[in-house]
Amino acid sequence: MFLGHFAVGLAGKAAAPKPSLGTLFLAAQFLDLLWPTLLMLNLEQAMISPNPDVLVPLKFTSYPISHSLLLVLGWGLLFGLVYWLIKKDTRSAVVLGLLVVSHWLLDLIVHVPDLPLYPGDAPKLGLGLWTSTIATIVVEGLLFIVCLWLYLRTTKAKNKTGIYSFWALITFLVVIHFMNLFGPVPPSMEAVAWGGQMQWLLIIWAYWADRNRETINYSSAPTIAPAV
Repeated sequence: MFLGHFAVGLAGKAAAPKPSLGTLFLAAQFLDLLWPTLLMLNLEQAMISPNPDVLVPLKFTSYPISHSLLLVLGWGLLFGLVYWLIKKDTRSAVVLGLLVVSHWLLDLIVHVPDLPLYPGDAPKLGLGLWTSTIATIVVEGLLFIVCLWLYLRTTKAKNKTGIYSFWALITFLVVIHFMNLFGPVPPSMEAVAWGGQMQWLLIIWAYWADRNRETINYSSAPTIAPAV
């Protein structure tokens, strides 16, 4: 899942308005930002394995550090704790920690059974949505639309940059999503790893776009006194 992870990052703004969208994206995609680094260090393994019955042409043979449920819970706790130590904002820290964990839960929906519960010889889970192209597009698309709506009802642009930079980011995410679904098979796992590292540019882009937007404060909206 790609678009769905960024979707919950967008929705996170409604639950925790203080963190930047860049920080929310960082939390939601933390596991997939960690994973390519571990691939490069040969601490985790995957292979190119095209399968006409599975949408993603990769076989995740070993990724217990970045994607086992036990360590994902630890990553979520660590992410939230670091944010709390810096900002002393408990609500936002909890939301960010949950966003980290949400990545595994969304992967559980789309992956074939390859997500380990813990490092070692652990049971592997996956509900296999990736075996249906139409179902994958519908589920991720609806999730993205709902979460985008939540973000838009929580923020507004402060200037034209806040409009154009944000919508350019959204458009780019959708384009990359469909390129991932229907593009050519990657030439190597090295190319996959470097492609994963490019997501850092999306995080930076989100910081820039969100800096030019502001949270809508409904509580400060004017009220009309009742007629007497």
